[in-house]
Amino acid sequence: MRLKMMSLLLSLTLLVPAFAFAASLADVKLDDKVVVNGQTLSLNGIGLRKKFFIKVYVGGLYLTAKSSNPATILAADSPRRMVMHFLYGVGKDKMCEAWDEGLEANTPNASAEVKNAFKTLCSWMEEIPKGNRLVLTYVPGTGTTVEVNGKAKGTLPGKATADAIVSTWIGPKPAMGDDFKNAILGKP
Repeated sequence: MRLKMMSLLLSLTLLVPAFAFAASLADVKLDDKVVVNGQTLSLNGIGLRKKFFIKVYVGGLYLTAKSSNPATILAADSPRRMVMHFLYGVGKDKMCEAWDEGLEANTPNASAEVKNAFKTLCSWMEEIPKGNRLVLTYVPGTGTTVEVNGKAKGTLPGKATADAIVSTWIGPKPAMGDDFKNAILGKP
């Protein structure tokens, strides 16, 4: 009996780390860590984007160092990743509308370069069915790589563009709301 109990405890101990490596929200699991350009990024926070009563997507923000301060995140010129796992299908037009609104509300004095980058971002959007992902990965000196439905679309140059993109989530007026913003900033 004692041997069975020890065996059970050992088995449970080995399972615990497997669950510690993923965050879960609305039945969506995101890895706690990802590697970008040879650097390990940690999941800073995970939030649920809702529109009225519809659960649209689970979003995760990955950073090189956890931070709950938007100014600190924007000041750092280090890799970051935004992951959106869709729980509800969203069309291209709605995606473009959301990017435009997010830019206008959170980067009101955006340069022509940033505005053009957002037009390019919109041109890369396509319908994102339930269960698919949109992933935006910023690497200093390279830009923001955009992946839609598992397909690489291209890279948007410049830190200003990367900052404007992440500001749609952590800026002063995130369309997703303050609850989402606080969740991905790791705030209770």
